[in-house]
Amino acid sequence: KVIGTVSKAKEAVGKATGCDELIVYDNAAGKTYEDYTSVDGAAKVMEITGGKGVKSVVDGIGLATWEMSIASLATRGIFISFGNASGAVPAFPPLKLIAKSAYLTRPKLLDYTQTNEEKNSRANDIFRWIKEGKLKVAVDKTFPLDQVVEGHEYLEAGKSTGKVLYKIE
Repeated sequence: KVIGTVSKAKEAVGKATGCDELIVYDNAAGKTYEDYTSVDGAAKVMEITGGKGVKSVVDGIGLATWEMSIASLATRGIFISFGNASGAVPAFPPLKLIAKSAYLTRPKLLDYTQTNEEKNSRANDIFRWIKEGKLKVAVDKTFPLDQVVEGHEYLEAGKSTGKVLYKIE
């Protein structure tokens, strides 16, 4: 079972991803991204899972969500922290994980693609999944390379609903 999170402004996009359950947050004031204080995400996860929690949390938000992510875990669950969209996860004592014998990892891509063989293998997997329809990639907007500033502003404002690309001519 996959549980996703989304802001009200992007709810249709969230539903289109095929999550089994979707937790919908209010929008942050004047933004299209989530106000993570508007819903008790961990409580919703526990409600959805019958109080068990989830086996893994993949958290690309960081500062605003890391505590909720840990609270959402099942016993022996793993917290995968890979992003800093709201700021970096602060250092915290390992004893924070003891209640559930939880695991933590902070992966980075370069450790999983150290050789050309690994990079090519992973890229080939992704292209095969796209071709087979197992992975859907939604392109939201394409900017010419000379509009790199506008592209970053678009991303930082939380307006994207898919991949944002730069066209190199």
